[in-house]
Amino acid sequence: MQQGKKEKNQGGGMSFGRRPGMPVEKAQDFKGAMRQLFTYLGAEKGVMAATAVVAVAATVMGVLAPRVLGTATDEIVSGFMRISQGVGGFDWDAIGQIMLIMVGLHSLNIIFNYVQGYIMAGLSMRITYKLRTQISEKIHRLPLKYFDKNSHGDVLSRITNDVDTLSNTLNSGLSQALMSAVQVAGIIIMMLSMSLPLTLVAMTILPLSGICMGIIVKKSQKYFKAQQENLGKLNGHIEEMFTSHVIVKAFNGEKNSVSEFDKHNQRLYHAGWKANFLSGIMMPIINFISNLGYVAIVVIGGAFALSGRMTIGGIQAFIQYTRQFGHPVSQLAGAASVFQQTAAAAERVFAFLSEGEEEETAEASPPHLRELFEKSSTKTLAFEGRVAFENVFFGYTDDKIVIRDFTAAVEPGQKIAIVGHTGAGKTTIVKLLMRFYDVTSGKILVDGVDIRDYSRDGLRSHFGMVLQDTWLFNGSIADNIRYGRLNATDEEVKNAAKAAQAHHFIRTFPDSYKMQINEEADNISAGQKQLLTIARTILADPDILILDEATSNVDTRTEVQIQRAMDNLMKGRTCFVIAHRLSTIRSADMILVMHEGDIVEQGTHESLLTSGGVYTRLYNSQFDVVE
Repeated sequence: MQQGKKEKNQGGGMSFGRRPGMPVEKAQDFKGAMRQLFTYLGAEKGVMAATAVVAVAATVMGVLAPRVLGTATDEIVSGFMRISQGVGGFDWDAIGQIMLIMVGLHSLNIIFNYVQGYIMAGLSMRITYKLRTQISEKIHRLPLKYFDKNSHGDVLSRITNDVDTLSNTLNSGLSQALMSAVQVAGIIIMMLSMSLPLTLVAMTILPLSGICMGIIVKKSQKYFKAQQENLGKLNGHIEEMFTSHVIVKAFNGEKNSVSEFDKHNQRLYHAGWKANFLSGIMMPIINFISNLGYVAIVVIGGAFALSGRMTIGGIQAFIQYTRQFGHPVSQLAGAASVFQQTAAAAERVFAFLSEGEEEETAEASPPHLRELFEKSSTKTLAFEGRVAFENVFFGYTDDKIVIRDFTAAVEPGQKIAIVGHTGAGKTTIVKLLMRFYDVTSGKILVDGVDIRDYSRDGLRSHFGMVLQDTWLFNGSIADNIRYGRLNATDEEVKNAAKAAQAHHFIRTFPDSYKMQINEEADNISAGQKQLLTIARTILADPDILILDEATSNVDTRTEVQIQRAMDNLMKGRTCFVIAHRLSTIRSADMILVMHEGDIVEQGTHESLLTSGGVYTRLYNSQFDVVE
């Protein structure tokens, strides 16, 4: 059945950060977005607990190392003192034991970090897989009006950029933030156990760092938001130009396209460099503040060592802790920005997942209709094909009604042609019949049942649709035809191709039915593509047919052949034909002439020509010659 078409870490070597070009925006509801994200983590409680234990263990190994190294320094100093006093030398056994302990601590630290990274990689990929799967499934449950209001590029950005942001945070940012917090706590405990005055001096960097971080983050957010908006516009322009590249070339629109690209690119450049500059200076400022604390510790610690209040090894260890202290603080500072970005991405993803879906009204239907619903969903029920439109009103927006009081009755097996000027509402009628949209008022009945009492999938499984705009996917010719009925055999596929007059040209290809259609489907002609979509519909063997200018892309001779095949296919089936070439619908049982959403005339070809009305003017206009 034919269907419709188709971010390197930054700053200070931190392991979590924003990929260049990734959309960044401050979340409107940070707590709400993170709460929803953590509900996904809730299903991985055991893995999260294991990750926390391993991360804490790795951090403890790293925090203990400077203290142990300090004892080695004290042991070496004591050895020098004994040598200078002539009372002995170095205690190599003690030094060796300390070195072995150091090797053990660093080895365990590496092992625990490896295990933690392995666990988090699996966790992040499982959640990413789950989110992308849910988004993909959601796309198919959204009403078409959602895509009328939102660009395809925006939906794609949610699947790629936004989910990638969540994945990067879960994979490295979350565990690094946890390890940084534990490391800060561990370092503070070790420093307090060594010297309270020096610890108080070291702690002065926290409020200063926090104030600077807050100021920078506040000023940078508006630029990050502008970067997001301009990146979206740039991507949209690129997508539009490349999907219509042939038209751009044909009308010499390259200069205009490049000019428009430059405008979007300039706006993105100005917003991007300001956002990244402000974000980039955060680490140097925090490192500067940390260095001020380091200088103060060195001066005061030297005085303590000279007065005997602390050992040289203790001062060395404390200085190491001071140096280490700045690193997790810097990471936590970066995490604040990362989690804002993550919350913004999560907000977009969850907003998409919470969009209203196409309603299925069968659950609220009477019991006999629910049974009908179930039968139609599995296609165990064949439609007779009686269709009635009763006072149908519809508008794509509330302020613009395109179908007004449309009423028509179609008997089973009839061939109904719908004609009219462009914009008259012909294709809209078909969209309503397929429940791509629901009527604003009135109703459409199939076999006496309101189509809203059928499931959408069940209803559509009884329809075959061939559109003027063909859609083929990257795959073999056989697979594209088999899309109409996935369990069809090779023989059935071949028979469908013969009925659609496609078998003869398929045999001319080197790989015949196994020939691969490329992604753009431009390695076969437009007419051949149309024939394949017709074969797909024939294979689906629907109860009701919808043909929207189905033969518009084929030559006259092939059109005649297809028309014969379609006539055979339409026997015993209700068929709706939208046509501009009125010569193709002369045999229709009923022709509905539409104008601005209304049926202005209806009848057979001969009776309508005799009446001399709108249809007559439409028909004669095909033969008018403009001199």
